Amino acid sequence: MSTPARSAHGKAFDRRLFARVFAYTRPYRSLFWISLALTILLAGLGVMRPLIMGRMIDDHAMTGDARGLLLTTLIVIALLVVEAVVQFQQAYKTSELGQAVTFDLRDRLFRHTIRSAQRWFDRTPVGTLVTRTVSDIETIEDIFSQGLLMILGDLLKLTVVVVVMFAWNWQLALLCMLPIPLLLWATNIFKNSIRKSFQDVRTQVARLNAFVQERVQGMAIVQLFGREKEEYRRFQEINRAHRAAHIRSVLAYSIFFPVVEILSAVSLAFLVWWGVKDVLDGGTTVGDLFIFIFFINMLYRPIRQLADRFNVLQMGMVGSERVFNLLDTEAAIADTGSRGTDDLRGDIRFEDVHFAYVDDEPVLNGVSFHVRPGETVALVGPTGSGKSSIINLLNRSYEHQGGQILLDGQPLGSYRLAELRRSIAVVLQDVFLFSGTVHDNITLNDPAIGREAVEAAAKEVGAHECIMRLPQGYDTPVGERGGLLSTGQRQLLAFIRAAVHQPKVLVLDEATSSVDSASEQLIQQATERLTEGRTSIVIAHRLSTVQKADRILVIVKGRIAEEGTHQELLDLNGRYRELYELQFRHTN
Repeated sequence: MSTPARSAHGKAFDRRLFARVFAYTRPYRSLFWISLALTILLAGLGVMRPLIMGRMIDDHAMTGDARGLLLTTLIVIALLVVEAVVQFQQAYKTSELGQAVTFDLRDRLFRHTIRSAQRWFDRTPVGTLVTRTVSDIETIEDIFSQGLLMILGDLLKLTVVVVVMFAWNWQLALLCMLPIPLLLWATNIFKNSIRKSFQDVRTQVARLNAFVQERVQGMAIVQLFGREKEEYRRFQEINRAHRAAHIRSVLAYSIFFPVVEILSAVSLAFLVWWGVKDVLDGGTTVGDLFIFIFFINMLYRPIRQLADRFNVLQMGMVGSERVFNLLDTEAAIADTGSRGTDDLRGDIRFEDVHFAYVDDEPVLNGVSFHVRPGETVALVGPTGSGKSSIINLLNRSYEHQGGQILLDGQPLGSYRLAELRRSIAVVLQDVFLFSGTVHDNITLNDPAIGREAVEAAAKEVGAHECIMRLPQGYDTPVGERGGLLSTGQRQLLAFIRAAVHQPKVLVLDEATSSVDSASEQLIQQATERLTEGRTSIVIAHRLSTVQKADRILVIVKGRIAEEGTHQELLDLNGRYRELYELQFRHTN
């Protein structure tokens, strides 16, 4: 997996990484400049108010000028209103910019995810992908709404305040600045401490998401094998680590903020001690003293916020690094083909194909066979022999390492990937259904497929009456992963889904291995109707379901051990006959 040249884990601020994030603001440059202008304006407005109020005390309050006092008060109120409006606009625009960037980034990340090869999903936990797509990208939004522009605003405000303080009264300014070196030292310690804590928090969040995602999906296995206590114990361990990471960050905040308040109070004490004496001596005015009390608050508050916002920025850097690590992963199947599939006949040829999911652990060892257009070929063999791998290569879920696979005499890679997969319908043993209705799961939310086409496909496979017996027919909700339907009903929906897309090639992978006898009969009838006149590859554990196939290939240890019709293979007295007799004895 490729990574950015520099890691955000080792640096407070990674320029190259930030440049990649900032590049997503290009379509929204006007919004960025508006936000920046509002930030600058806000810094200037904040300094004007104490100056006006100081003059109000010296020029009007101390002299008894009631009219001037009222007029200045109204100016201060108007200034407060303007400042509030500008602050609202600045917060709104920066958040809008952050949301626009994260929308585009999340959109690109999900597009990258759905185009990735199955091999990538095999080694990437689902919970981790969810964390990257949701939580980590949210931290990138904070870079703009609470990080970068806010930091620029605070720095600008600090600069303006310090310059005005020294220009107004350099002696009082120096007094106020005496605790600043200690504050900067404390801020640096806090920054380093909180950065490590935030990194730990993100790591523990990803672990927690991945664990919960897997256990919820596999809850039936957990309960069937009585593993509730053990899984709960493991969850507690991860949850404790997650809590500890958060507590470490809270501890840093709980120490740093009181330190800032103490140093602010010390600065104020210095000001009062020297300022009151100076007022009595006539060296300064009450208004100046009042101005500097305001300035102390304006000086320490941004410094305290800077440390917090700096760490928000750091969190965004950590999140963006993880997101870009996923985006930089070359996980997609190459889609460089230019051929269409409109005239596809369904002639399939494997020539000396070699394949392995893991290097040095071959699954297919020189597999060669030919499926003619309209022919039904069955693949049988023991578990792990490589039957499903052949299907995975046919629709390019994985890429083979040796040999070649031809479709109508042309390499698979020469076809456009989306058209190739639309032309090959696969009915798996474990049918995945999305939350929604029966109709939605058949059409996969394709608006081009109407209700009439769905009903016609259901009648073609003999499942229309079965669906009409459901509470709301085709509009019946199926629940999460189809949990409200039986296994047989889910299988029938998979057959209708295949039929409604009118595939050129049909693949059935153990489609009847986990259903009852009544459902198996319906599915067997659906199989016969769908495979008629269509190139079909059928993987079956029950040999009784493939006896009518044109040819049967016996796969053993990644090789084709035998080939022929059902009767021909029985007459060979080889591996097929052993499998058949073993199942026959088991059935009897």
